[in-house]
Amino acid sequence: MRKLISQSIRGRTLTIILLTTLVALVVSAVSLLVYEARAYRQFLITDLTTQANILARNSGPALAFDDAEAARVNLQLLTNRAGIVAGAVYRKDGELFAFYKRQNADVRFPRLAGASGPELVGSDMVLVHPVVENGEQLGSIFLQAEFRLAERIKDYLFLLAGAMTISLLVAVAVSLWLQGSLTSPLLAIKTVAQQVVRERNFLLRAPRTTNDEIGELADAFNVMLEEVSERQHELESSYRRLQQESEERRNAEDALRLADARKDEFLATLAHELRNPLAPMVNATTILRMRKVPPDAADEALSILDRQLAQMSRLVGDLLDVSRISRGKLDLSKETVDLASIVSQSVETVKPLIESKRQQLTVELPERPVVMCADPVRLAQVLSNLLNNSSKYTDEGGRIALVAERVGDSIRVQVTDNGKGISPQALPQLFTMFMQEEHEGFQRHGGGLGVGLALAKSLVELHGGDIRAESHGPGAGSTFTVELPVGMTADAEGSVATLQTSEGGSARYSILVVDDNVDYVASLEVLLKSMQHEVRTAHDAPEALALLDHFEPDFAFLDIGLPSMNGFELAKRVRQRTGNGVQLIAVSGWGQPDYYRRAMQAGFSRYMVKPVTLQSIRSIFSTLGRDSVSAG
Repeated sequence: MRKLISQSIRGRTLTIILLTTLVALVVSAVSLLVYEARAYRQFLITDLTTQANILARNSGPALAFDDAEAARVNLQLLTNRAGIVAGAVYRKDGELFAFYKRQNADVRFPRLAGASGPELVGSDMVLVHPVVENGEQLGSIFLQAEFRLAERIKDYLFLLAGAMTISLLVAVAVSLWLQGSLTSPLLAIKTVAQQVVRERNFLLRAPRTTNDEIGELADAFNVMLEEVSERQHELESSYRRLQQESEERRNAEDALRLADARKDEFLATLAHELRNPLAPMVNATTILRMRKVPPDAADEALSILDRQLAQMSRLVGDLLDVSRISRGKLDLSKETVDLASIVSQSVETVKPLIESKRQQLTVELPERPVVMCADPVRLAQVLSNLLNNSSKYTDEGGRIALVAERVGDSIRVQVTDNGKGISPQALPQLFTMFMQEEHEGFQRHGGGLGVGLALAKSLVELHGGDIRAESHGPGAGSTFTVELPVGMTADAEGSVATLQTSEGGSARYSILVVDDNVDYVASLEVLLKSMQHEVRTAHDAPEALALLDHFEPDFAFLDIGLPSMNGFELAKRVRQRTGNGVQLIAVSGWGQPDYYRRAMQAGFSRYMVKPVTLQSIRSIFSTLGRDSVSAG
């Protein structure tokens, strides 16, 4: 039984069919043999009884007349019956009257005590039958016949063996045929199941070839595969989602740690960078307050103050610009400008640093003037940041080159140096906020807050351009490339070229300066008067409006945060008093876009964020003054 269970379905099916067929055949054969034995015995008894009846009728007269010869003649008729071994006629008293026996048959005739039915004696059957005449028993008939049941059973066994063999062969053939419709679908399901387990492919399906229970099994198996496939898909999706969330969490944690480290480094750097200019400024002011200061020392002190104030102004400006860009609140004031003037302004900004390190700066510009639509202050800030960065990371006596060229509808500006270079690991993070690469043998080379390149990238992108850095590694120098759209036509180039050539005009203007910062007003008055302009100053709105009674300015520089009346309201009052003949310039320490919008609504022509440089004032005179009008 255990061996049968371990067989395959095909083998078990064949074995079951053959065993069932064999058992059925054996039962049928045994039943047939039993039936044949009973039928043969009954047949023999019936045959002997019939024969005894015939002999009894024929032997009655012979017994009645005591004619033994006639009785023997009647018994001789038994020679025609091959199965009868012997026969005899007995008198009424049981005495043998006449007998017959087959030749060479070993027969012993018994003495009859009375009539008896059939019985088996050895291998023969014996029958005693009474002879009755007119209701009176005259004697008995004795018959002995061969009982050949074993021979008949043997013959039947041969027949049954042949029939069973043929039946088993037919059963094998039928079972093999049945396996095609019974086991083949099961084997197909098994094959699919093994393939699913081996390949982990839950998209496979078992074919349905029948409409019976096996077909329903195939459907159930396919439904199970579909559910397992969905569960597997959900598990894989969940696993991928968990992996992604885990990766994002790790990245966020790394970014937070990096940001925290950079924040601490930035705060320390900020304190350092703000303290650095203060020390020489304190020394310079001390020198200027000394009595009998030599002219050379005074000039050097003024130069120190100028450089350090410019450094502090640049640091604060960069911080404010970065804050505005990060909050999306930095707007560009685009206008028609000449690339050459922007390059000149940026070079002028970094010239003190380059000269202090005795570095060689070369500038190459296109032969024809290149005019573009851009914010000149912001674009000059980008180029000065790049030049400043190259100067910081280039040794004394090094070379820096600025090359600008027109490429189709774009302007390409490249700043190249032979300085420290950039490692491949630092290049991808170079334009990240507060990023400063530490070179071997020194840290934070050249100072700075690490916001210049990030600010330059943001300003370039606000102009719709692109900026990238290249370097062959430490010690191989670096190249920064800025590409900007021109955004101007050829006619505009000609007009701006004319404008720029007339920039150096000698127009003199009447200027009103209103600011509650006394030192700022006094210093700005000195600067403007040194340019041969007529200047009037006021520290609040009422004082400024009173000046208009006897003074008609060409320009009015108005502070926004005045004490009694803000600059927006004052601008409206000035415009009402003077009409459109005055150019209103807003000057404020607030740089939010909302202030710029309100200034334009109040009638201002420009909005300037403190500190205001002399160069920016000259730019306003050249674009809004009488020279610009005549040039137009």
